[in-house]
Amino acid sequence: MYKNLFIDLDDTLWDTYHNNKECLEEVYNDYKLDRFYPSFEAFFEVYFPNNVKLWDLYRKGSIDKSTLIVERFLYVLRPFGITDREYVLSLNDDFLQRTTTKKRVIPGTFDLLEYLKPKYNLYILSNGFREVQELKLKNAGLAPYFKRMILSEDAGINKPHKGIFDFALINTNSRRTESLMIGDSWEADIVGAFQSKIDQLWFNPAGLPPDGFLPTYTVRTLKAIQSIL
Repeated sequence: MYKNLFIDLDDTLWDTYHNNKECLEEVYNDYKLDRFYPSFEAFFEVYFPNNVKLWDLYRKGSIDKSTLIVERFLYVLRPFGITDREYVLSLNDDFLQRTTTKKRVIPGTFDLLEYLKPKYNLYILSNGFREVQELKLKNAGLAPYFKRMILSEDAGINKPHKGIFDFALINTNSRRTESLMIGDSWEADIVGAFQSKIDQLWFNPAGLPPDGFLPTYTVRTLKAIQSIL
């Protein structure tokens, strides 16, 4: 039935939460941010929910990329009188560069990709930034499994908007009825694919309830995908 699988990268295959948290702790220590926060965890408790909020706004097109990358660090430093945009940009660039070196993947990633590669055309479909996604894919050993990476920056629009899914189908010569979107984000991956009339496979390790409709498939582990495809 399916010939083409569009797979999200962050927190579906590449362990974004833990890799990024590790990089943030390195930044916290190297930039001596203990001047402002008594511990890394205290810093992270402020940074993380704000970063999630900013990414949500970015997906919706409410803010642009430059606002996201400035505000995620400025938000945690502004209360201490730091408003230097150039300083925050250099900190962000350092953080992003560090993320490209991290190799932690979601459990079951390589077994799944080994299983899928001979059977399907595999593509990454991501809202992530061009300057880091390709390096993350390469350095984590994931690149050989994929025919192409399609980014929202290429399409000019983010998941969950229909335009990025249409862009992905056109640029991979894929039929809608022969394609499946696999991802962890209910809004970006599953709602986006549903609204684009593409079947969806929700990687949902937390067992969250669906909202408004039932996705085509739901799994709590990557291994479970092998019993579906």
